[in-house]
Amino acid sequence: MTTKDIQNLTQAHGLTITDDIKFNDMGIDFRVGIVSDIDGQQWVLRIPRRNNMADQIKGEREILNLVKKHLSVEVPDWRIANHDLVAYPLLKDKPALTYDGVTYEVTWNMDKDSPNYVPSLAKVLVELHHIPASEVSVKNLKIKTTTDLKKEIENQLRLVKSEIGISEELEARYKTWLNNDSLWPKFTKFIHADLYAGHILTDNNNEVSGIIDWTTAHVGDPAMDFAGHLNVFGEESLKQLIEEYEKQGGQIWDRIFEQTVERAAAAALAYGFFAVETKSDLHIQGAKKMLGVG
Repeated sequence: MTTKDIQNLTQAHGLTITDDIKFNDMGIDFRVGIVSDIDGQQWVLRIPRRNNMADQIKGEREILNLVKKHLSVEVPDWRIANHDLVAYPLLKDKPALTYDGVTYEVTWNMDKDSPNYVPSLAKVLVELHHIPASEVSVKNLKIKTTTDLKKEIENQLRLVKSEIGISEELEARYKTWLNNDSLWPKFTKFIHADLYAGHILTDNNNEVSGIIDWTTAHVGDPAMDFAGHLNVFGEESLKQLIEEYEKQGGQIWDRIFEQTVERAAAAALAYGFFAVETKSDLHIQGAKKMLGVG
């Protein structure tokens, strides 16, 4: 789409924007841009990359309506939410880190060593994971048991192996994980499911002030919300986060740390499954590298 096409699209939904749009093309589901309207208000535009995303957009809008009632931090306020455009006023703070869409260079927008970050993240996780399943059910959002989660991984493993391939070492790791019942929680919680520093906004005190990109939120394995922290901050910081989470009222189990490590390792499988679903050559090639067969 050209800049003029995007201006016409937003105008059709009652939003008049300037022609100075800054895009971040890292998103898998949406092309994301930041632009000002004619009054100077900055907006986030999310333009779907595929034509079949109306149900996903509707689901995420329900998620946002739910979480904003329970969280003490900002979430996107979708003013426009249609099959061809999502738009909301830009939130106050920046993500903890951002990637350059071309060079993939990481820029930290906070002090990653600040002692304030982990306790504030733990607080938000406790709030999020305490959202009642009954409220999730009313909105017809996904609710998965531990049995469902294991079957999901098994199905992904079977499909990805047949369509893309997977290294013997990684396949063995996933199967060992699936068969080790002691790692898995006996309960599920409402989770973001794609939570890492790029989706977490922080303020001047290096405390969490907002969370974005709620597409995949559901009732599932709470370890998923810790896996992104492990990938960016490492094992010692993960241990601190789990300790702080429990201290602030979060429910844990004996092997939450080990389960989080395996959840982080399963990112390659999840990406492979997405690549198969989208039939994108670019994503298939990227998944093959992550799965050890590229």
